[in-house]
Amino acid sequence: MTADTHRLSACPGCAEPVEPADLYCGACGLNLASAAVPEADTPTVALRTRDDAPPAAAAPGRTGARSSADGGAEPTTDGYVLQPPAPRAADPRASVAAPAAPRGADGQACVACRAGRVDGDGYCENCGHAQPRERDHMEQESGPVAAVSDRGLRHHRNEDAFALATASLPDGTPVSVAVVCDGVSSATRPDEASAAASRTAADTLREALPRGTHPQTAMHEAILAAARAVDALAGEPAGAREHAAQQNAPACTLVSAVVADGLLVVGWVGDSRAYWVPDDRSAPARLTEDDSWAAQMVAAGLMSEAQAYADERAHAITGWLGADAYELEPHTASFKPDRPGVVVVCTDGLWNYAEAAEQMAEILPADAAARPLHSARVLVGHALDGGGHDNVTVALVPFPGPGTGAGSG
Repeated sequence: MTADTHRLSACPGCAEPVEPADLYCGACGLNLASAAVPEADTPTVALRTRDDAPPAAAAPGRTGARSSADGGAEPTTDGYVLQPPAPRAADPRASVAAPAAPRGADGQACVACRAGRVDGDGYCENCGHAQPRERDHMEQESGPVAAVSDRGLRHHRNEDAFALATASLPDGTPVSVAVVCDGVSSATRPDEASAAASRTAADTLREALPRGTHPQTAMHEAILAAARAVDALAGEPAGAREHAAQQNAPACTLVSAVVADGLLVVGWVGDSRAYWVPDDRSAPARLTEDDSWAAQMVAAGLMSEAQAYADERAHAITGWLGADAYELEPHTASFKPDRPGVVVVCTDGLWNYAEAAEQMAEILPADAAARPLHSARVLVGHALDGGGHDNVTVALVPFPGPGTGAGSG
């Protein structure tokens, strides 16, 4: 087995993060090629050729119709609650939380040996252990909306991102906004792409809605603005891309939801999804259709859904935000649910473990509308309990019901 195909994200001997090109672990010296094991991962990758694409088919119709306990943490000034997990054990399902490491006057203490000082590159000067990154686990609650993102148990970094926002329509009606993005793993700096796209889309919606722009029009404009933000990353100086000269331009998927005055609007590009789960659990539904190889095959009638998603090419996406994307086609749809419920906005790191709308409804806590942050933690925990093969991000947007307003208690 060659060095670029060992497929380990962490050393089995010491749990040090490793890259595909590493022959030996930099911390303990373990031969990674001999220690490699198959990994059942389904990262987000872009389908960059059309050799296998089906004949043109009509777009599938879009009609309106995957546990974790609460944990305490101190909020930071930007509204996020950062909870870096303990270093992953050799068995990715056996991660054991360590007590908080003490901090010395000269910097952060190592979470592994608890004695060494962490250098500027994020490694312990005593034992060499890589420290948890700020984005390894993120939580945020903004008004009635909440989101949680975790890097999962197999990846060395979190390439997902989210952004939440609240605003008001011109008449004062409150609006809730959630944007979730999944970095394309085969691209350069996918984590930067997802962060730029989610932030830009949320900012655009927060500015447009108070001006009276219709939510569906605002959603379309927000996706285009997010695409421009990701495109701009590819135009940075070559020096910023030297370490990844052979990779594709930064890219990500996007899914977003807006709840305003009895209206639910969703927008997306790629295979991140939005689900509608009524409080009474009657007729839950998936609100988005994937831009993916599998979805194309099903839409063209060339494969059944079971056959398509069993294929190794199933998760190759056919739409994404990025400078090397095909012609961008933002999808938007609006709905007027007749009862209260919750919109689940998530990456495939979650829906891989609860793909059908009925499965998503089954794992969503009954009090999700009242406790969205707790419920988002539960959903992320479900994905981690299932194996955590990918980064997992979920945002929950309560829909209070017709005529009650997005921010009603």
